[in-house]
Amino acid sequence: MRQGYSNREASRLVGVHPRTGREWRNGRTDPNRFRAPARPERAPCAVSRYLREDERIHIADRIREKATIRAIAGELGRSPSTISREIRRNSRPGSGSYRPHAAQARADARRPRPKTGKIAENAGLRDFIQDRLDRKWSPEQICQALRDTFPERPEMHVVHETVYQALYVQGRGELRRELAAALRTGRARRKPHRQAACRQPRFATPTVMISERPAEVEDRAVPGHWEGDLIIGKDGGSAIGTLVERATRYVMLVHLPHGRTAEQVRDALVATVRALPTHLVRSLTWDQGAEMAAHGSFTIATDIPVYFCDPASPWQRGSNENTNGLLRQYFPKGTDLAVHDPEHLAHVAAELNGRPRKTLGWETPAERLHKLVAA
Repeated sequence: MRQGYSNREASRLVGVHPRTGREWRNGRTDPNRFRAPARPERAPCAVSRYLREDERIHIADRIREKATIRAIAGELGRSPSTISREIRRNSRPGSGSYRPHAAQARADARRPRPKTGKIAENAGLRDFIQDRLDRKWSPEQICQALRDTFPERPEMHVVHETVYQALYVQGRGELRRELAAALRTGRARRKPHRQAACRQPRFATPTVMISERPAEVEDRAVPGHWEGDLIIGKDGGSAIGTLVERATRYVMLVHLPHGRTAEQVRDALVATVRALPTHLVRSLTWDQGAEMAAHGSFTIATDIPVYFCDPASPWQRGSNENTNGLLRQYFPKGTDLAVHDPEHLAHVAAELNGRPRKTLGWETPAERLHKLVAA
């Protein structure tokens, strides 16, 4: 331009855009400042769990260069899902262009704490959750029911962790404190898992172990295979028998008003299984509790084989263990279980069989068993 050329002509001669030429003319005299150097691979770093503004600008530049999400993630040392979610959240509707500065402003606005929880803000959502907790539904069952009941209203959708937080973090005041008692554990705070206490084998006589159980029992495809156990009352003086069908998770409760000796348990089990259709009682799996010492005479009376779990292996009867935990909502530990009559046991079993179960595709055990009986 000192030689008399116009800005446009000078820019053409040196091979830059006229706008770049004007910037150089206005004082930015270092041409290398405006040349795009080869992008070196950035070393992965985890300075912050949140994306920074310079990272968002880098994302916008690389999107314009048609770089892949995985390439951008590798350069920033971030997960590809983080980059994908960032672009999806902050792209302009219609055009799809990503705006890094607007994304940073929204992130800064979301970050301040504390925030009002979703349950506290929505009275209808809070009432729905409280009603289901009063009926002893689990948080996961409640969240699935919300999606089924309000499929087109995302403001009514939460994950089960949100419900747990509303119960455990009482300072937030989103749900009544007494609702924590409706949880299966009855705890108002989380408790770390600990290894279960080991138990010694109780049978000296030969038993048929679970390793000899037919293969059809394992995949739960054939109905009629049951798992059983006792829940014990105060000071071991009372008990209730529990039976769970493996394919449908259908629950039956066995009344034991006079004790839990081997003969009493045997007689009560015989009376219970005889009330079922023959094709729905094929086998029974039990732990090594002394109450099943009369398993031989039970098999003779009912023609139902009994299989025993290995010592200290409750996971081998997982459906029954889970059900016993659910039943503790109705029959708390340290209480006298002999006060519950057969009518009350039937009511509790019916309520439990009427709950939707995730493992059944959110059908209830009663619905699944009804289909089998009808078939």
